[in-house]
Amino acid sequence: MRSAVAASEEVRGTTSPNPPVGCVILDTEGQVAGTGATQPPGGPHAEVVALRAAGTRAAGGTAVVTLEPCVHTGRTGACTDALRQAGVARVVYAVADPSPRAGGGAAVLREAGLEVRGGMLAEEVARGPLRAWLHAVHTGRPHVTWKYAATLDGRSAAADGTSQWISSELSRAEAHRLRERMDAIIVGTGTVVTDNPHLTARGADGELTLRRPLRVVVGDRNIPADSRVLDPVAETLLLPGDSPESVLAALGDRGVVDVLLEGGPSLAGAFLAAGCIDRVLAYIAPSLLGSGPAALGDAGVASISQAWRLRIEETTMSGADVRISAVPAD
Repeated sequence: MRSAVAASEEVRGTTSPNPPVGCVILDTEGQVAGTGATQPPGGPHAEVVALRAAGTRAAGGTAVVTLEPCVHTGRTGACTDALRQAGVARVVYAVADPSPRAGGGAAVLREAGLEVRGGMLAEEVARGPLRAWLHAVHTGRPHVTWKYAATLDGRSAAADGTSQWISSELSRAEAHRLRERMDAIIVGTGTVVTDNPHLTARGADGELTLRRPLRVVVGDRNIPADSRVLDPVAETLLLPGDSPESVLAALGDRGVVDVLLEGGPSLAGAFLAAGCIDRVLAYIAPSLLGSGPAALGDAGVASISQAWRLRIEETTMSGADVRISAVPAD
């Protein structure tokens, strides 16, 4: 199953609005016969890719897949049909498919005589490669990760506006790897005017990666014609300074599932006040400034009883920084 998870991670950012699924086919001896992951929309699903790699060795074997095989026939056929036709005897999956059209594959396979087991590493998979897609299915809107870097006293820049670099080199490299796996990156017009970011993902060699998420600039302020976000290396969407809900609705209409919010404190505060931040990824640097803008602006909190409470999922080191992943406590 962890090999299937690794395969799904490799295609994150390329499959939306479909889920990034990984599949491993074991032959009758329990040896890996084929591995696959969901291809871009219109392409085969993970099970079909893995079955093609396995060939005749799939007969009598086991399919290990991160998401319950689908029963829906759309641009591609139902994965349950492909598994039955290949002669697979057993299916093990991590997470049940909650979508109304595609769910229910486990029951279909059992009725066809296959042995089916669900729930293997379910929490790990649901928190990992399928997190955003599951959220989108359950809520009807894209999943938003707010990523920021700050000092120990919560400053995102110095009093003179300088912010390069608060976080460590390793943290910045991690941020580029995160960008590469996202469908879209959101910033405000203020960030574009002040920092003039590229909003692209770059590898260790500094070169642009092949996967280039949609760049989204939110706000009514005019941005300079020579802003880096307007260069042709990736698509940029300019949205007026409307509500976070309308921004996410517009992105959802474009098939966006996984969003990275990198805007300044005002935009982050607006998204938090609207209840539109689903995960916080903080890089806390071991430095102090004492003044300068805070990482988070007004989020509609007037008293301690109104504080947005979070549950910490993970705390680890990123170079000299502490990386914290947290989600709403409810």
